[in-house]
Amino acid sequence: MEPPVRVKDKYFQKYITKEEIEAKVIELCNGLKERYEGKEPVFLGILNGAFMFAADVFKHLEFDCEITFVKMSSYVGTESTGKVNTLLGLDGSLKGREVIILEDIIDTGTTLSHFIPLLQAEEPASIALATLLLKPDALRHKLPIDFVAFEIPNKFVIGYGLDYDGFGRNYKDIYQLAV
Repeated sequence: MEPPVRVKDKYFQKYITKEEIEAKVIELCNGLKERYEGKEPVFLGILNGAFMFAADVFKHLEFDCEITFVKMSSYVGTESTGKVNTLLGLDGSLKGREVIILEDIIDTGTTLSHFIPLLQAEEPASIALATLLLKPDALRHKLPIDFVAFEIPNKFVIGYGLDYDGFGRNYKDIYQLAV
């Protein structure tokens, strides 16, 4: 077993390798292609965490589609605050569009439970949700989760865009908080 990595004041053990991530992203993209090819969907990447996931998804989609980003936050340190802050919003109309939200991780679902009604007010043709990681044991809100790469236990993770107070996003693998 590899030694843990230190990020700020905590140690993290490798949990999901970059090779496992790539394989699951390709599998998820095959499902997206089946559903959306020929429909010109718009993908909404949730910043900051989903930037790597969104980039990898987008480079595997070989049909007409767009991507844009929104920035929201509900975490401080390793805990969700329960309060969602929208820091950067949409700049175009979603009316009549097929919308796919790209999220790095869904744990409580609080952020998306606040964001999806805002999207519905834009009158899209549909809204789907694709996430790299899902923590089913932490989920507190009913969400339309259509595409999931990995289901994981309710433990804090970093890497591949996921952070601990802004640090650790740069790791190619995903690391879990060591006990």
